[in-house]
Amino acid sequence: MSDSSRTRIHVIGTGGTIAGIGLNHLDYTQYAEIGKKFTIEESIDRIPEANSIADVSSENLISVGSPAIGPTEWLELNKRINTLLATNNIDGIVVTHGTATLEETAYFLHLTVQSKKPVVITGAMRPPTSYGTDADLNLLDAIRVAASPDSVGKGVLTLLNNEIHSARDVYKANTLRVETFRANELGFLGYADSDGKVLFYRSPTRKHTISSDFDVQKYDKLPRVDIVYAYAGSDDMLIEAVRKNNSDGLIISGFGSGTLPPAMLEAAAQATKEGLPVVLASRSTAGRTVITPRISKLDLLVADNLHPQKARILLMIGLTTTKDRKVLQQMFTEY
Repeated sequence: MSDSSRTRIHVIGTGGTIAGIGLNHLDYTQYAEIGKKFTIEESIDRIPEANSIADVSSENLISVGSPAIGPTEWLELNKRINTLLATNNIDGIVVTHGTATLEETAYFLHLTVQSKKPVVITGAMRPPTSYGTDADLNLLDAIRVAASPDSVGKGVLTLLNNEIHSARDVYKANTLRVETFRANELGFLGYADSDGKVLFYRSPTRKHTISSDFDVQKYDKLPRVDIVYAYAGSDDMLIEAVRKNNSDGLIISGFGSGTLPPAMLEAAAQATKEGLPVVLASRSTAGRTVITPRISKLDLLVADNLHPQKARILLMIGLTTTKDRKVLQQMFTEY
């Protein structure tokens, strides 16, 4: 029986490396192809110290690698988390997730969870069956962060490698290293540190969770938004493919501050004339795309400093409420 005075943390398992079962202690790459995974209960059993932090409950929502997670799973996860947090029985949520799309799931939840209660997404770069695994400590630290009163109201957080990041800013920067998640010049928010303390040094300022205007719980499907990547010599082919597909929106990952080859710019302008919302982001990992007179004249939108994959999520959610370009552009300023 749980003690009602203790913090109650619910852990939702979705699979990923943090649950992966490898061939042997030196399997750092093939486990994902094998596909065998621990249940979330088995993962929690590996960290009995969690019981000294909180009353921990758990469930397995899905058990897949994160390349298999997308809008359908986001909506399912959002509904489940909002349902749990609306009760008085849960004080915080931890989600275990593969690292490939962790930043995208986290940002979707950052925009759509309707609670101040902490939601922490964690994963691992090395499976729990390998030497030097980060799976156990990341899960323990995520429970610690979710149980911390200082995490309340900070939106959805990610926790890996002892670092607490905002879901809006974090991205995966390295294919194999445990320090893969970064926020560039914006910096992470704090630590789940080696002495067991949870320490915050800054807070997110953009709108999220309870300050968000978005409620997607009634939706079973989100608008389709695609991403086209600019490269030297790229032309209109991929933009035309998106337009002919009748997609609901388009993100273009441009050079530097969002500039494009002439053929791409012309195709983007034509798409906006036909009513397709087109957002200019950057393939650079830091800095903003900004509105210029030409961009305004062509009726293009800009992503501010959101990476293309994050801009896609905001546009998908924004299109559930409006197609007005001025309103959509304001969202990229506020969120």
